[in-house]
Amino acid sequence: MEQIKSNYNDPRIDSLVKKILRAYYNVYNKLGFGFLEKVYENSLVIELKNLGLHGRRQVPIKVFYNEDQVGNYFADIIVNGEIIIEIKAAEGLCEEHEIQLLNYLKATEIEHGLLINFGKKPEFRKKIWSKDYLR
Repeated sequence: MEQIKSNYNDPRIDSLVKKILRAYYNVYNKLGFGFLEKVYENSLVIELKNLGLHGRRQVPIKVFYNEDQVGNYFADIIVNGEIIIEIKAAEGLCEEHEIQLLNYLKATEIEHGLLINFGKKPEFRKKIWSKDYLR
């Protein structure tokens, strides 16, 4: 198994990411690849709970253009209200998957996200969308 590393400046976020990735690898090692995303989502929430984290599934995200709501999306899992997890069960991760997660981050007050893939080989990407420049 790959060594779980994180490089966020915030030790609290760093610790959360490491636990989430541990949960991800635990699920991947038990289930492998080939299931639908929903199976991995449900399993990951159980594993997160086993590690003392709170994962909320299918959290609604409202998208606004100026002051008008123009869309609704659902984050696969939000962990402890601080990290959005977007789950894929694809051959591999691609730019569109990363942009989807970044858009979820832009539409919320959450700055940290993890894109995880239950494909033939386990893959993940860490994403940060800082709101600092908007202030």
